[in-house]
Amino acid sequence: MINPVTPWTATVQDDIDNGTVIFETTLSHYKLRFYNTGDSIWLTTECPDAGRIAYRLAFGMNSDFEDTFVERNPGNITIKTSTRLASYTITISFPGSNPPLFRYTTSFKCHFSFLIPYWPRDIVPLTFDGRIENTSGIIHAKQVGTRSGNLYFSMTKPKNGSVFYFQNLTAMSSYCEASETTVRESVGGDWPEIGFQFPVNKIKPIPAGIEYIISDALVILYDDIVKKDSEITSSFLDALATVYKYIPKPKPVYQDWLSIADNVLNDLNMNKACWTMVKSSSFLTAYAGDYKTPAEIMVQLAVMLPLHEYLEWSGTQHPLFDTLNKNLADFYDERIKTVVRWHPERVGNLDKSEEQKQEMVMDSWYLHHPMLNLSRLAHRGDKAAEKLFLDSIDYVIKVAKHFNYEWPVFYKMTTLEVIKAETSPGKGGEKDAPGSYAHIMIMAYKLTGEKRFLSEAVKALKSLDNLGFDIFYQANNTAFTAGALAELYRETNDEKYLKLSYCCLAGIFKNVQLWECGYGYGKNFPTFFSVFPLSDASYTAAYEEFEVYAALHHYMEVTEGIDILPSLKVLIPEFIKYAACRLAYYYPPMLPGEMIDEEVKTGEIQKDLWVPLEDIHDGWEKSGGVGQEVYGSGMPFGVIPRQYFMIEDLQQYGFLDYPALKFRFVKKTVSFHVGGDPLYTAQLTFPGIKKSVLAKLKVELKEKSSYKEIRPNKDLKFDFPGGSIVRISW
Repeated sequence: MINPVTPWTATVQDDIDNGTVIFETTLSHYKLRFYNTGDSIWLTTECPDAGRIAYRLAFGMNSDFEDTFVERNPGNITIKTSTRLASYTITISFPGSNPPLFRYTTSFKCHFSFLIPYWPRDIVPLTFDGRIENTSGIIHAKQVGTRSGNLYFSMTKPKNGSVFYFQNLTAMSSYCEASETTVRESVGGDWPEIGFQFPVNKIKPIPAGIEYIISDALVILYDDIVKKDSEITSSFLDALATVYKYIPKPKPVYQDWLSIADNVLNDLNMNKACWTMVKSSSFLTAYAGDYKTPAEIMVQLAVMLPLHEYLEWSGTQHPLFDTLNKNLADFYDERIKTVVRWHPERVGNLDKSEEQKQEMVMDSWYLHHPMLNLSRLAHRGDKAAEKLFLDSIDYVIKVAKHFNYEWPVFYKMTTLEVIKAETSPGKGGEKDAPGSYAHIMIMAYKLTGEKRFLSEAVKALKSLDNLGFDIFYQANNTAFTAGALAELYRETNDEKYLKLSYCCLAGIFKNVQLWECGYGYGKNFPTFFSVFPLSDASYTAAYEEFEVYAALHHYMEVTEGIDILPSLKVLIPEFIKYAACRLAYYYPPMLPGEMIDEEVKTGEIQKDLWVPLEDIHDGWEKSGGVGQEVYGSGMPFGVIPRQYFMIEDLQQYGFLDYPALKFRFVKKTVSFHVGGDPLYTAQLTFPGIKKSVLAKLKVELKEKSSYKEIRPNKDLKFDFPGGSIVRISW
C-alpha cells in the first residue's frame, strides 16, 4: 500500500464498479458516468487510455439513496434523489469552455434536525484493475485557512492529466450561519483522499425543512500533467481566471476615500496614541497606544510615501509630512553606514520578547522595505530620502553578497551572524527577499544610471529560479517583486523575467479569499478578493493588503503595451476593483463594535479612531486582536491618487474602480485607458455630482477609430468594458 486510506475511500472502487449507472454523457473527449452506489451519488470522468477520477456529488450519511430521478435540460442535468434523512437536488452544468469544464451544485433539505459528525471528501482517483491506495498524484495547490477553495492536482499513476477544482465557498454561508461552522481548511486533503470536505456540525444541529447548498464545485480537466514550475503557476492563473467567469461576485460598494483621508489626517496628527517622543522629536508608533516599543523607520516611511503621493495629487501641504520627514535621518547608523530598524536612542527599550526585538537584529525584509520606500521618495524628488538611500546602498549589497543572495529570517547587522535561518524547518529563509533586493537595485540603477546595480539585480534573481509558488513569503514584497521583474524584462527583453513575475503573481492569487463570508461577524464586512499577508497567516492584514493593491497597480503600469498572460488582465483589475471598495473596512468606525476584540496583543484599540485594525479574521472570530496599526493608516493617501481624478473646471472628482493609465488632460477634455479584459466591467462615478453638472459632461467610449457616447445608468454611474479608451469632455 502506497497511500493509507480510510474505509470511506477503500471501498469506492468496488462500489462504483458494482454500482448502478443512472446516466451517461460526454464532455469533449471525456466520458462521464453517473452512479448510485447506495450511500453516494458519483460522477466519474474517463479519458481514453487513462485512469478515472470520481467526484462524489452527494453523500447519504448513514442512509442509502432511493427514488433517483435524472432530468436532461438544455445545458445541464438535474438529479433529484432522497434518503431517509434528507432530500437532495444535484445540478450538473457544462459552461462550454476550452479546456472542458463542468460544475456540480448540490443542495439538501433535512427531514428532521440532526448533527453531522463526519463527511468524506468528494474526489477519489480510480484505476481500472488496481486499488485506489496504489494510485499516485501530485497536489500543486490547495486551500490554506480561509483562502479560496482551490485544489490543483495531477494524477500520475495511472496517468490521467491534471485537474483544477474550485469550490464556491460563498454558497455555504447559510449552512455555516445555521450550524455555526466554518469552511476553513475545507478543500484539500492528502492523496488519494482529496477535494472538499463539507463542514461538519458536531454541536449545533441543522434545522429541518430548510434547503442548504452543500457543494458548488467547478472542475477543469486537462490532458497533460504539468511539471515545470513556470507551467504550473501560469496554468493555475489561467484556470483561476476561467472559473472566475462563473462564480458569483458581490457588487462593490463605493467608499468615500476623500472623507476618510480627512479623518485619518486629523486623527494621525492629533491623537497622542499615534505618537512617541525621542528627546524633542515626534515619531509615529507602530500600534496605537504602544509607547514602549522604539520608533521604527518602516513605520514612518509606510505613512510618508502614500502621504507624499496624496499631497502631490491634491496640490496641498500638511504638517504631518514635515514632522515625519525632518527626523528620518535619526535612523542612520554611522557605525555600519546604513539605516537601521529601531531608533538608536531607544533600543534599550526593546523587551527581547521576540528575536527581532533586540538591538541590531534585522528581519531581512525590514531592511529592504524602508530602502524601497526611500528610493520611491527619492524618485519623487525628495533629496533627503535620496541621500539616506544612497548612503545605505553599499551595506545592503554587502549583506546580499555575504548570504549569497539567499537571505535568512533574522541576522545581526554588525556581524551578519544568522539568528534564525529558516521560516520553519526545511523551508529556507525569506524566499522573496532576492526579489525585493533586486527591486532596490533596479531603483538605484534608475536613480544613478550605474550598471553595477543592474548586475546585482540579475545575480539576485537567479535565487528565484525553480521556486514556483514558493517565491511567495510576504504578499506585499512578492507583489512588488513581480513589478520589478517586469521592469527588468523591459530593460533586458529576457522572457524569463516575465515568466518569473507570473510565478510571483500566482503566489499572490493562490493566497486570496475569492469568496464572500456571510456568516458570523463576516456579515459586517466584505471579504471577496482579500489577500493574506503570509502563506500560512490566519488573518488578512491591512498594510500588506494595501501594498499588494499598490503593487498590482504598478504591475499594470509597467506592463502597459506588453503581451502579458491574458488571465492577469482579468485577475489584477478585478482585485483592484474590490480592494478599492473593501480596504476601508479595516478602520474601526466602519465596523460594529461587538466584532472588535477586547484583548489586544500590542497597544490599545480606540473604536472611534481612524487607524486600521491590523487583522481581519474568519467570520466566527473577532478582529483587531493584534492591534490598531498606525503604519497602515496611509491607505486612503495611496488609494486616492490611483482611483480619483479631478476636473478642475467643474470642481468635480471622478472615481474609477479599475486601473486607469495614460491620463491626458487637454483643454476641456480628459482621456484615459482602462486596464483589464472586455469581459468585465469598469465603473466610473462622480461622487456627489449635481444633475446640472452631470448634464455638462459627455462620456465617450472609443470604438475602432471613433468615439461613441455612453449614458449613465440609473445610479448616475458609467459602465464600460475593461480595456477601453474613454474620453470625457465638458
